[in-house]
Amino acid sequence: MTDSPVALITGGGSGIGAAVARQLLDAGQRVAVTGRGERRLSDLADELGRPGGLLTITGSASEYDQVRAAVDATLKEFGRLDTVVANAGSATHDTVAEGDPAGWTEMVLTNVLGPALLIRASIDALKETRGRIVLIGSVAGFVPTPGNIYGATKWAVTGLAENTRRQVTEWGVGVTLIAPGRVETPFWDSHGSLPPGRLLTADQLADSVVWAIRQPAGVDVNTVVVRPIGQPN
Repeated sequence: MTDSPVALITGGGSGIGAAVARQLLDAGQRVAVTGRGERRLSDLADELGRPGGLLTITGSASEYDQVRAAVDATLKEFGRLDTVVANAGSATHDTVAEGDPAGWTEMVLTNVLGPALLIRASIDALKETRGRIVLIGSVAGFVPTPGNIYGATKWAVTGLAENTRRQVTEWGVGVTLIAPGRVETPFWDSHGSLPPGRLLTADQLADSVVWAIRQPAGVDVNTVVVRPIGQPN
């Protein structure tokens, strides 16, 4: 295990992040997972049998000191960092013309600032391993939805991915944007119900994330859009 790759996943206590953590651990990688809910992280560790290759770190993805501390803790525990997955995100499920602005600040900070902070905090370590940056975007970052603020944050992530790639590729670091359609995760809890129609499972989406992470050295997969069959937009 001492030479096995190491991944750091934000917002990994449940949903897509937890599914990616499980698959990477099964593949023999070591994984650090961050999240704001200590109980959720503890439950994930219990579910996985508290393997030696798993590190859980309580912290916010939108606070640079906490993101930097998570990177430092990962390096201290495992000695290297090969991949970061900016998965933490939230949605207010409202619109610019009729929504409640009280929830927008946290959403924008988590969805847009959070990935940028993770890139900034981890880039020196990723240069050393010629590692990968994975940003979890959304189909909403390609297809406009009337008035949707969440979609606007994901358009920002789409732009951040390519802007970042253009800078870090000269250092041998890869950048992948994974843009899922509708996925059955706790993301929808604040909406009150799942959307209609077929949804991807978190494990199905994690398949694409892990596939991108495990590309051969020198191969950089940049944009992957994954929808459930039947989702028209």
